[in-house]
Amino acid sequence: MSDNISIMPDAAKHDKQPITVVKVGGAVVEDEAQLTQLLADFSAIEGRKVLVHGGGRRATQVASRLGIESRMVGGRRITDRDMLEVVTMVYGGLVNKNIVARLQSVGVCALGLTGADMDVIRSHRRPLKDGVDFGFVGDVEKADGEALSRLIEAGVTPVMAPLTHDGNGNMLNTNADTIAAETAKSLAPYYDVTLIYSFEKPGVMADPDDDSTLIPEITHDSFLRLRSEGVVSGGMLPKIENALAAIDAGVARVIITKATAIDGKHGTVIR
Repeated sequence: MSDNISIMPDAAKHDKQPITVVKVGGAVVEDEAQLTQLLADFSAIEGRKVLVHGGGRRATQVASRLGIESRMVGGRRITDRDMLEVVTMVYGGLVNKNIVARLQSVGVCALGLTGADMDVIRSHRRPLKDGVDFGFVGDVEKADGEALSRLIEAGVTPVMAPLTHDGNGNMLNTNADTIAAETAKSLAPYYDVTLIYSFEKPGVMADPDDDSTLIPEITHDSFLRLRSEGVVSGGMLPKIENALAAIDAGVARVIITKATAIDGKHGTVIR
């Protein structure tokens, strides 16, 4: 990569170029029809972009075939040494490289990355939480937006797997929503960043069983109210918390939307 590429921070760069960071969940990645559509839509996004993927269901399937038990606490995977080998193979290998190959076929110059590659995302092992040892699960310490920016300015589209490292030779299983938020935050000094969380619903719903109850916008204040009223709960809470933290860190906009609507024009906007 050329040493002549210069990525300047916001203070030195008046007109930041737009970039779109799309996070896609494992349910979409593991469904052939949905994945095909998602990658076609992603390839149609103009300009600079990054894709972050999950793959938990595939990891559970592969672990079962190998006779390794999958244990979850509060929706989070317990990652012992055996499971760490599985998620490293599945996330960093099987799922990531399949997506990269498929993107090449639709004209996207993609490069698959874990946090260990180029030291782009470093984490520490999660401490005991409520007496639960999550094993080799990483909580992010830092992400290197400048390193990612140099790849992006060279015409590369990063495809981020939900794996990081601790700087001491250990891989760590890391939540994909967090990877997306930390990637977007690290790029905010260099670009006008739109972060899109895509999943099976049109956005954040007042009634999860009624797609007509889309909440068009959520702010810090409205989130506190929605949470206290129980309108937003469960797995949506950390997703919105990640989104609000990204906004606070300089990400221009965050959109939670359906996997078939990643053009940035639909869904719930987090401000």
